[in-house]
Amino acid sequence: MSIYKVRYGTPEEFVPTRFAPKPKCSITEGLPQGAPNIDCAFSRRGTKITFPIDPKAGVYGFGLQLKGFQQRGKKKTLRANADPLSDSGDSHAPVPFFVTTSGYGMFVDTARYAEFYCGKVKRGSSAKPSAEQAQNTGTASEVALSTDALYAVRESTADTVMTIEIPFAQGVDLYYITGDTILDIVSSYNMLSGGGCMPPLWGLGGFYRCCGQFDENQVLEMAERFRSLDIPCDILGLEPGWQSQTYSCSYLWDSTRFPHPAETVKRLSEMGFHVNLWEHAFTHPTSPLYESLQPYSGDYEVWGGLVPDFTIPHTRKLFSDYQKTLCDIGISGFKLDECDGSDFTGGWTFPNCAQFPSGIDGEQYHSMFGTMYCQTQLSALGNVRTLSEVRNLGALAASYPFVLYSDLYAHKDFIMGVVNSGFSGILWSPEVRHADSAEDLIRRVQTVVFSAQALVNAWYLPDMPWIAHGCTDEIRRLFRIRMQLLPYLYTMFYDYHTTGKPPVRALVCDYQNEAEAFNCADEYLFGDSMLVAPMTAGEHERDVWLPKGTNESDSNHETAWYNFFTGEKYECGMQHIKTEDIPVFVKEGTLLPLAAPLSHIASDTQFEITLRAYGDCSASVCRLIEDDGVSVDAPMKVHTVGIDGVMEDNFRYRIAEVEHIL
Repeated sequence: MSIYKVRYGTPEEFVPTRFAPKPKCSITEGLPQGAPNIDCAFSRRGTKITFPIDPKAGVYGFGLQLKGFQQRGKKKTLRANADPLSDSGDSHAPVPFFVTTSGYGMFVDTARYAEFYCGKVKRGSSAKPSAEQAQNTGTASEVALSTDALYAVRESTADTVMTIEIPFAQGVDLYYITGDTILDIVSSYNMLSGGGCMPPLWGLGGFYRCCGQFDENQVLEMAERFRSLDIPCDILGLEPGWQSQTYSCSYLWDSTRFPHPAETVKRLSEMGFHVNLWEHAFTHPTSPLYESLQPYSGDYEVWGGLVPDFTIPHTRKLFSDYQKTLCDIGISGFKLDECDGSDFTGGWTFPNCAQFPSGIDGEQYHSMFGTMYCQTQLSALGNVRTLSEVRNLGALAASYPFVLYSDLYAHKDFIMGVVNSGFSGILWSPEVRHADSAEDLIRRVQTVVFSAQALVNAWYLPDMPWIAHGCTDEIRRLFRIRMQLLPYLYTMFYDYHTTGKPPVRALVCDYQNEAEAFNCADEYLFGDSMLVAPMTAGEHERDVWLPKGTNESDSNHETAWYNFFTGEKYECGMQHIKTEDIPVFVKEGTLLPLAAPLSHIASDTQFEITLRAYGDCSASVCRLIEDDGVSVDAPMKVHTVGIDGVMEDNFRYRIAEVEHIL
């Protein structure tokens, strides 16, 4: 695995690397031997990069893509967009990084709305096809009878090129990343980003956002209800009603709804809840920040408020110093909303032509806004870890402990987001809001339990959504499963933090030697050992493909898989599954640590662990990560446990039993 940097022309001043954390990897200047021949040209249009690409290569990435998986042959325009409704590249988190099955990936260091043509045939680039090739491409008698068939991406035997256009720029830095597998390449990109984030232990538990109109008494009643119903929950989110002004924001507590904010947060903490606050960065004239931010804000208002220029260090300090007053009373996270606006979402945000005091323009700031906002809030939190939410992230953001969410709500699109997020150093929550039926709600909660963040966002619901649908017992069961998985999840994120390995990722990342993985867009790996294949409302059976290779892509060794819920053993290959549970499988040879479920995580929580051994685990080990669970700079210890369940003294884990699944 290696990262190479090459410069063409004179790059722009405002690019992601200028504001990114320090890389946790080495970078070599110049391209390696065997890299594609890259051509760079400059014109009034900007910078154009062209290089050959294998016409049969898999191409993946470009950030949070909700509408498409395999990108070969497509055009992707990487624009920030709150409502990405088509497979165009628009995204809450557009990231100018892609990875291929040809042994390399590429990061383009730009904040512009770059366009990627992922495989086009240039004139004169290929010889006339042979008679056999011409026959294979079809004849005039084969007439498409649907627009989908007519315009589908076709396989090509011709020489194809990748073309990248960067508007306005007269130069760019490219980072060319090599590796044996997609997993290697993506992990290297994440280390270029400063390594993956390490959340607090409590951040991986249940998360419930209360109705936006709740007052402090209603929030406390909701907290008590969670405990009385014995539904695990670690975080309660307060929506816009906590503030005196919202669109734009004052960042002042509403004295009617929350007359005693410090006391309320303290009472919630005593009940085992962490508190997360909704806000956006558009600053209302009544805000204590308004006057000081005026010289450091853009030339357009949004909802009557200022748009702070977070690319200026002093702006970030002004904003974060005030936000720290919220953290000082016990706030431990934020939901950063409305930082993904665009010209396509009703015009509520600043335009692309906006100018900011630093010299950055509106187009570039749209790409950087969410990332810089996250950086600002992390300064306010100081040495305390968080796992918060944001609606826009961009390049080199793996180290930021913020999970993306959306105002869209199609369940299948949300599953696509889970599968795609791991390519680009971002985390995604297929959050649950309302549901059309109990079945719909359960299917959505199943997906969210097996994702990076278990979030229920009831911001417009006066009560828990499962109460109306009469399925509280099943929802309780699912969130208890989430709590059982916390030690496994924590190890997943430790690997993300130390090696860049994404905790949730597409199967092609690990199994690109198996052809079935290339287009497998509705299954994903949950850590190294679990495979998840969600279903939506109305589905009671589906085909699930189980890879035969190991994580080292040893296709000669066929790995069996076990149903997580029933223990039934399955051979590799395509399996037809009928279940009301979410199809989840555990790889043969796994020692899976399952904790006795708790209502929440406390600083002194000790997990009672059942080691579940799937198949022959005589040579297997389970790793458990021990630290204080909350501090950014906490020292971490890795415990290694074998089939005998013996481990050295520690305060966090106790092996209660070993369960064998044969």
